[in-house]
Amino acid sequence: MDILDIVKNINTVLWGLPIMGLLASFGIVSTIYLGFPQFRKLPSEIKHIFSSNSKERKEGTMSSLQSLTTAIAAQVGTGNIGGISTAILSGGPGSVFWMWVLSILGMSTISVEAILAQKFRTRKDGELVGGPAYYISEGFKLKNLSSLGLVFSSLFAILIVIALGMIGNMVQANSITESIKRAYGLSPVIIGIFISIIAALIFSGGMSRISRFTEFIVPIMAFIYIIGSIIVLVIYKEHIGPVFKSIFKSAFSYSSFMGGTIGYTVKQAMRYGIARGLFSNEAGMGSTPNSHAVADVEHPAKQGFVAMFGVLATLIICTMTALVVLVTEANFSGEEGVGIAMYAFNSAFGMIGQKFLSVAITFFAFSTIIGWYYFGEINIKFLFKSKTSISLYRIFVFSSLLVGSMMRVELVWQLSDLFNALMIIPNIIGLYILLPDAKNIYDDYLLKRQMGNVYFDYKE
Repeated sequence: MDILDIVKNINTVLWGLPIMGLLASFGIVSTIYLGFPQFRKLPSEIKHIFSSNSKERKEGTMSSLQSLTTAIAAQVGTGNIGGISTAILSGGPGSVFWMWVLSILGMSTISVEAILAQKFRTRKDGELVGGPAYYISEGFKLKNLSSLGLVFSSLFAILIVIALGMIGNMVQANSITESIKRAYGLSPVIIGIFISIIAALIFSGGMSRISRFTEFIVPIMAFIYIIGSIIVLVIYKEHIGPVFKSIFKSAFSYSSFMGGTIGYTVKQAMRYGIARGLFSNEAGMGSTPNSHAVADVEHPAKQGFVAMFGVLATLIICTMTALVVLVTEANFSGEEGVGIAMYAFNSAFGMIGQKFLSVAITFFAFSTIIGWYYFGEINIKFLFKSKTSISLYRIFVFSSLLVGSMMRVELVWQLSDLFNALMIIPNIIGLYILLPDAKNIYDDYLLKRQMGNVYFDYKE
């Protein structure tokens, strides 16, 4: 039994009832407890959530839009293309349905994460920092659970550094390399070195350069990808109806596809839909709160609505990918990972489609590398006081980018699933314990908005 088999076996257990139960249950509980905010409040809040974006910001913060685009930069990566394609291959069309379910529930989950991240943020070296490690540590103190908070927060901080900064960025580098190699025939080593150099230039600029980069690139890359996907759907418009039928049928069916070669069951569809859905929107994983914590807004709950909008954006992009793959039947192509999506676009546009997707994947994955590096750095600051630790962390990230460029795609994805699962456990437990705090802040915002005087007493 090699390392791939071992990791697969562990994931089979973790991504069964333990992780699916944690994610789904908290999504349901928080949705009900907060009064279905993704349905009742988000539509009316969209016009308000960026209203303070043009105001002068405090030093060491991001605007609400910059925090959102940094979060989306992390969310919109290869999980939205290669991950969704892999989910369909491994779990059938029904995995798309379960991805939708997780995303809708995840809107409530991620809003709680953002609210708590805002509430329990602090300053280090003149910059705001926050996220699960911080809200677990400080929030548990208020519950007389200091020792448990120290263990959970430290565990989470270690896991996110490994899961995103290292393993996760291997996934992104692997997908960039695979797509460019297919489209342009370049060497993986050359691609890996180039990725590392460009990333280093952005990392060295700190929060300011990272936020400016994501604010510029995220809206452009998302718009271009969605337009390209819509064109594919127009070309294959007669397949759209049957595809939606197969999504719903497969989500609840135990029948076999591909001549009985692969049996897609409800369990498989849920396992891969939820796993890849999480990887794409990151709700409950504890990554994006690190970005939402530093937004300069009048009230924590406002950033909670902004965070919901981020999940909605990733849901649209994931759905586009899924529909493109299914209408072109690229899931039967024999490809894997990003190769499935590349086959789909190639079917519609010829070689130019493959090159288009290669460029899209490169921007998506690279922006995620930037976002995930930043999340890891925030947690390095939580774990260590020495600035030398940041330099060492950067070296590990660069090494991960190079190694990821040359690894087997399946092993990279399986390792990513493993560490993502491990991250979820301390974060969701923390969210359950601190949910009443988030509810109080949420209710305070709604009351003050009704009165026309939104403010919050931040203690930074």
